Amino acid sequence: MTNQYEKAKVSDYGYKDYSFLKPILKVFSVLFAITMIIFLYLPIIVIAIQSVNSSKNTSIFDSFTFEWYLNIFSEPDLLNAISNTFLVSAIATTIATVLGTIFAIGIYNLPKKARSRIMFLNNVPILNADIVTGFSLMIMFRFLMIIFPEIFGLTTLVLAHLFFTLPYVILSVIPKLKELDPNLIDAAQDLGIKPMKAIHLVIVPAVKAGIFSGMILALTMSIDDFVISFFTTGAGYDNLSIWIYGVLGRRNLTPSVYAFSTLLTLFTLISLITVQILQRKRKGKKK
Repeated sequence: MTNQYEKAKVSDYGYKDYSFLKPILKVFSVLFAITMIIFLYLPIIVIAIQSVNSSKNTSIFDSFTFEWYLNIFSEPDLLNAISNTFLVSAIATTIATVLGTIFAIGIYNLPKKARSRIMFLNNVPILNADIVTGFSLMIMFRFLMIIFPEIFGLTTLVLAHLFFTLPYVILSVIPKLKELDPNLIDAAQDLGIKPMKAIHLVIVPAVKAGIFSGMILALTMSIDDFVISFFTTGAGYDNLSIWIYGVLGRRNLTPSVYAFSTLLTLFTLISLITVQILQRKRKGKKK
């Protein structure tokens, strides 16, 4: 028996053939990708070029020099801002990493409903606008000035950076805890290890990749921050971003800032390449 009905086409259902647009979309996607790469990396390249430009005028390239790299160590204000930045970030990151790991283990062992509520509260500082967070913390620290008159400065900066970096560490450790066998602690205790020692000897080494990524994320966020630092620092205690903002206002930016920014970018790039090489070597050994 032959089929007396014609086979239905896609166009019969109202769909139109746009396959002729594929070459145009392909060209557009390539152009879009190139434009995005240029917008992302062009500022970094410009700063790197300015760091070896002997002229302070950014619109003129006079001659090649490494003078600005050497001047980083001979400009007290810049050096002081850099040391303040790393001091605040190092203290805040260390505390955030330790507390974030402990909180993550505690949150993970809560009942599901309580864990969801705590994670919602944990995400609020991440999603909240920096300007609101900074302003809120500034008001809170002003209340504390009644008890601690000298609180603004290093103390408030560390507390503020701890406030917004801690959630990132928790978010980095929780997924690694979910990959673990839930009976791991019980097994360790059955072997005679006390609960705290079991966490230290069994859980922490098992989730060290999440702890490390959370620590790097917290350190990066802390070094980059400007808005929250601007509201919570005291007079005379500037980190690098606040110091650059102040110098830009006076139109007196030293090219040594370009040199330091380039060094920081190179350090980040080398760290990423090293991590990639180590991960590939580890995967190679597993095979």
